[in-house]
Amino acid sequence: MGKSINSPWRTLSTAVYGAPNEGKIYGNIDVDVTAAWEMIKHHRSEGRRITLTHMVAGAIGRTIGWDIPEMNAFVKRGSVVQRDEVIVTVAVNMHGGREMSSVKLYDAHKKTVFEIGDRIRSKAAQARSGSDNDTMENKSFMIKVPWPFRRMLFLLFRFITSTLGLELKFLGLGHNAFGSILLSNIGSHGLTTGMAALFPGSKLPGVITMGKEEEKAVVVDGEIVIRKILPLTGTFDHRIIDGYHAGMLAHHVKRYLEQPDLLATAPLELTEDVLQSP
Repeated sequence: MGKSINSPWRTLSTAVYGAPNEGKIYGNIDVDVTAAWEMIKHHRSEGRRITLTHMVAGAIGRTIGWDIPEMNAFVKRGSVVQRDEVIVTVAVNMHGGREMSSVKLYDAHKKTVFEIGDRIRSKAAQARSGSDNDTMENKSFMIKVPWPFRRMLFLLFRFITSTLGLELKFLGLGHNAFGSILLSNIGSHGLTTGMAALFPGSKLPGVITMGKEEEKAVVVDGEIVIRKILPLTGTFDHRIIDGYHAGMLAHHVKRYLEQPDLLATAPLELTEDVLQSP
């Protein structure tokens, strides 16, 4: 008998997803990450290992934490509510054909790319060893529920958490259960572009996917040059994010990745005195 195709995720997804009818918007950009890769190689030569995933996570964290904090929100009882934490959740490859896990980066907007790299490596190692269950703690519970009751149970949980705005912390279902935004590196699987699903009931305003970066001929200052280009694709909850927010997200993420030294130091918080100074 071959390996069952009904993995825990597929078993759970049959209960979670019905016909797609929620308002979603999509967008994609290409980012020149040549300077980012130069910075990565430089620091690796000095023994400080960082990756492009770490840099994108840092760029997203700073963007939603400082530049467009209105994106760091969720819907509760028909109203958009501002989050009190900035949490970038990063999907992690478990290797060996196992399902993806994830790492939450708390206060991602305040961390350097080196701190982000250390956090992801540490938590990923724990997840791969089976000693950490930071995200989706309710998965093991849900897959034990017999079909067809999984779908009914999920809809009940979604009604309690999404419609009533309550939290079920004993199941890991709170307002920040999945973080402020999710980042997944599909480029590590050889994919260039992918439109990610927006998990129902997760209270995520968006999911960002990193494609596989490639060398491409582009025009810079009127000349054709070869640059490393990273495709980024976003799926967004239209209740929270519109074209303006998506455009601002693209602008600022590109700014951080094209000026990667910004991610090497912790940002200064803008106090009232600083904002009011001439």
